[in-house]
Amino acid sequence: MMRKYFSLIKFAHTIFALPFALLGLFLGFWVMNEKQVEPDNPYWLSFILVVLCMVFARSAAMAFNRYIDRDIDAMNDRTSKREIPSGIVSPKNALAFVIINSALFILTTWFINKLCFFLSPVALLVILGYSLTKRFTALCHLVLGLGLALAPVGAFIAVTGQFQWEPVILGFAVLTWVSGFDIIYALQDEEFDKANRLRSIPAFFGKGKALVVSTLLHLFTASMIILFGILIEGGWIFWIGAGAFLVLLTYQHILVKPNDLSKVNLAFFTTNGIASVVFACFAIGELILR
Repeated sequence: MMRKYFSLIKFAHTIFALPFALLGLFLGFWVMNEKQVEPDNPYWLSFILVVLCMVFARSAAMAFNRYIDRDIDAMNDRTSKREIPSGIVSPKNALAFVIINSALFILTTWFINKLCFFLSPVALLVILGYSLTKRFTALCHLVLGLGLALAPVGAFIAVTGQFQWEPVILGFAVLTWVSGFDIIYALQDEEFDKANRLRSIPAFFGKGKALVVSTLLHLFTASMIILFGILIEGGWIFWIGAGAFLVLLTYQHILVKPNDLSKVNLAFFTTNGIASVVFACFAIGELILR
């Protein structure tokens, strides 16, 4: 039974945001150690709570997206076999799944700290609200990016109970990285979106210009990764990870052409999944070994 819900929420796609959330978490640990301040929760407990928040929040967001888009998905050949249109999961059960995971997310933040708890409805508003945005704005990709960008910032706050520039810069990197590769993924639905009055960068600009927008966003991502490295005074371990991330960021733009979308899935999932894990591992390793 759980398998169909894992499929509904594309659980494997957690690989995009979770590594950055863990990086935000370890950045918080490092800051607290530097300041010689005891955190509200033991580090092991913060780790568990942050991972649970990520799982609950992403499950709620993805299931809500599938619930809201069920009629649209049914009309699109690429998505018609998804769980709700195909009858594997009923709309009622999908909505119940959203409500349960949203409640568990808010409950989990209560055990982290008051700031996380009070900000949890705002986070839910962003990550759930994304699913509605393509009905009225082509900037929907940026809203998706913002939702994932909350991961490293929220994880940092979970440990420190405060805001700081480093996780915010990392959040900007995630925002533009996700927005850029989501535009690449949306190339597949350009004609469908136009025909059904759905908003996206590819539907608004066309494939060629959409890829230019994606490239510009990823150039900004690169600048934020470099700035983040400078702010934390990254050593050679960090810069190896950052270099690998930027190479993979570039590689996905080589894979996809306006007249050849055959490698979109390779660019979207495989390349970005590897990039996030590699970068986070090296950056976390840098913080741990200091």
